[in-house]
Amino acid sequence: MNLSRRDFLKISGATAGGLLLPTGTALATGAFSYKLHKPIGETPTICCFCGVGCGAIVASKSGLVVNIEGDPDHPINQGSLCSKGMALAQLNTVDGKPNQYRLLKPKYRAPGSSEWEEKDWDWTFKEIAKRIKETRDKYFLETDTEGRTVNRLEAIASLGGAALDNEECSLIIKALRAMGLVYIEHQARI
Repeated sequence: MNLSRRDFLKISGATAGGLLLPTGTALATGAFSYKLHKPIGETPTICCFCGVGCGAIVASKSGLVVNIEGDPDHPINQGSLCSKGMALAQLNTVDGKPNQYRLLKPKYRAPGSSEWEEKDWDWTFKEIAKRIKETRDKYFLETDTEGRTVNRLEAIASLGGAALDNEECSLIIKALRAMGLVYIEHQARI
């Protein structure tokens, strides 16, 4: 028998379709008890590990992530996830239990101390704002060495992350530029 490559592919496709037919018939008649829907909640999300923005579907049950998979309808990754994306569940869950290593409250280590202490969010935000203000007041440059007006702050730098959307990035960059920062970078460019 002399088959061309095209004929071989046609026969192979027809054979594979024929093998699936009994399964489809069994499903229609109820001979097999396949569950068509998962008994858990699924939420689409975006991977936070790099600047690509791959889509993922996170399945959770009782507040714990039980499954994560690529979103087949997402235009960027079309259902695939890299190893970092597949590890997204570890942000919330490890071995089916809440991740005990995930920090939920701010921790602070005082200068010279070897111990971390838990702080509340109000204290943390006030401390960050205070330190930014002190640094800006101390190091803000109105003119350069040649007397030109520059109005810049070179003592603080910013490194953005991929977990932020365009709107958040726009607001952050406006705030940083208003403070005079010139060293503004993003992880996707590094």
